[in-house]
Amino acid sequence: MATKKFALNTEPHIAVVGDVELLFQPEVMGDEFLDAYSRLQDTTKRLNIDLADATNADLGTLREATVALRMFLVSLMLPESATVFARWDVVVSGGKVVASHADPEEAREAAGGRKGARVVDQSMRFPDRVLVELLEWVVELYGGGTRPPTSSNGSALASSSPGILGKGNSRSRASTSTRGR
Repeated sequence: MATKKFALNTEPHIAVVGDVELLFQPEVMGDEFLDAYSRLQDTTKRLNIDLADATNADLGTLREATVALRMFLVSLMLPESATVFARWDVVVSGGKVVASHADPEEAREAAGGRKGARVVDQSMRFPDRVLVELLEWVVELYGGGTRPPTSSNGSALASSSPGILGKGNSRSRASTSTRGR
């Protein structure tokens, strides 16, 4: 009977952007990742936008796509990073913050019930290229790219170095020489 051990990541993945550390879940169940990624893809398809090349996009469309990208990334973050990375405050007259939400839609709903309330985006600001790089990184992490280390040192054995490996006869010795071509 065969036995195979599988390792699971237990430490958060860390994305360092400038001097900010964003903590991502050590493991994400396949359907959680796929559901979140599917929502992002549905939004970009509906908006007809390519996040990697949005140079010709309308500003409103680009803003909506960026929010969808932020919501996707937040769904994979640990709470302490998520609440800082994406936050929409409900602000009433006098500038008093009465509520904070991780979802802009929830913030709009909360503001709708208050006279004079408005929603202020207090999310971290990063260049779009960084957001796209974060997207690519998490897709690699959770979509099957990076594997956790096993009980060994976590790496495959190095390939042997080039050079003379042995003195055995080669079957190709009888072939025509390529010298002088």
